[in-house]
Amino acid sequence: MTKSSEKGFSIIEMMLVVTIIGIIAAIGVPSFQKGIRAVDNGVMFANLRSMNSTQVNFYSQHGRFARLDELNSLHGGALGVNVGNGIRKGKFWIEMSPTTPTDAELKNEYIILAAGPNGAPGDPPIIYRLNQSGEILQISP
Repeated sequence: MTKSSEKGFSIIEMMLVVTIIGIIAAIGVPSFQKGIRAVDNGVMFANLRSMNSTQVNFYSQHGRFARLDELNSLHGGALGVNVGNGIRKGKFWIEMSPTTPTDAELKNEYIILAAGPNGAPGDPPIIYRLNQSGEILQISP
């Protein structure tokens, strides 16, 4: 009779490894998603600061503030994709208030709103507000 020496892992050992990987993933994935949301929010905040400085320059040259399509054009399309009267940037939607301001309305002020997801489905969206004073305010949640 010959002795067979098989090498490998038993099914119990494999199940233990899969269970440990599952536990690590269950802990790590939410943290990873939270980090991605924080990066998206930081990028949008930087975009709003950039929009504000461009608005100041535009006002000094034209005597009024710029509309979103004009801002995006001045940035070479880097603010996002023009869609109707707004701009889509990743998961964020950017629009002015009022949606289509007149030149007279843009003589003294502007309001830009940026809305995007804030966590799990069903959570209220995160909304930023930028005005002519350069103040970026998180108005929701």
